[in-house]
Amino acid sequence: MATYPSPRGPEWPTLALILATYAAWGGGVAFLSAISPWLGVPVVAVILTLHSSLQHEVIHGHPLPSRRLSEALVFPPLGIVVPYARFRDTHLAHHQDADLTDPYDDPETNYLDPALWSRLSRPARAVLCANNTLLGRVTLGPAIGTFVFVRDDLLRIRAGDRTLLGIWARHAIAAAAVLGFVAAFTAMPVSAYLLACYLALSVLKIRTYLEHQAHERARGRSVIIEDRGPLAFLFLNNNLHAVHHAHPQAPWYRLPALYAERREEWLRRNLGYRYDSYGEILRRHLLRRKDPVPHPLWPQE
Repeated sequence: MATYPSPRGPEWPTLALILATYAAWGGGVAFLSAISPWLGVPVVAVILTLHSSLQHEVIHGHPLPSRRLSEALVFPPLGIVVPYARFRDTHLAHHQDADLTDPYDDPETNYLDPALWSRLSRPARAVLCANNTLLGRVTLGPAIGTFVFVRDDLLRIRAGDRTLLGIWARHAIAAAAVLGFVAAFTAMPVSAYLLACYLALSVLKIRTYLEHQAHERARGRSVIIEDRGPLAFLFLNNNLHAVHHAHPQAPWYRLPALYAERREEWLRRNLGYRYDSYGEILRRHLLRRKDPVPHPLWPQE
């Protein structure tokens, strides 16, 4: 498979989408919420989801040749919770395909070491099992993921990680500025904005729910979801996740063509880990776990 270098010039579709996203965010918090807070919250949640997807694009070298300029375009933490620098560093670590689903070396996995699982209390196991259904992932998942993420970073900061402390300090200032702007200049209550942030995390959990599976072969771990609907756009075609992992520097608007050109080859490459659509995933896994919580291929004690 060919590789894609960093862009030599501006990628105009991505730049236009970034500008449109900020314009939509401003309209959502300042005007739509004044008309109807009940409508403003879900619309802003959708916009925040798209902003996170654009941050993901920038992590992989888009849309400008200058990384610093690209990062400046998406640095504002509209979603409040996750510092961009932490998203960038953990996600790039996740792209070590040999470590995908590793309970220790893949920072985005939901699998646990079976030895750790065996020591958890029954209530903790019940919560994590519920989190492995799609319904649980979109309702409980944002709270569980945020708690674990922040807890682990705080432990590292307490242990003396000054770089991490700086990242969170800068993030706290920027997040406070976003909330201050919302409170002072828009019609949306801060409580409603925070609800929109949580809902955005919930939508993003749909994307990450089954992006990867435990498999003995690394190339069989990344999914292809042949969806071309609204969620595929919100996720900037990351539903074609095996294609993205093979070509992480390919821009979002090139992924469908890359897949369509060699569909059968891609399905052989990822060993058939495929779904028709997010609708199929909803039907199959809304209330039924797709995976166990303990990694099924991890060595047992």
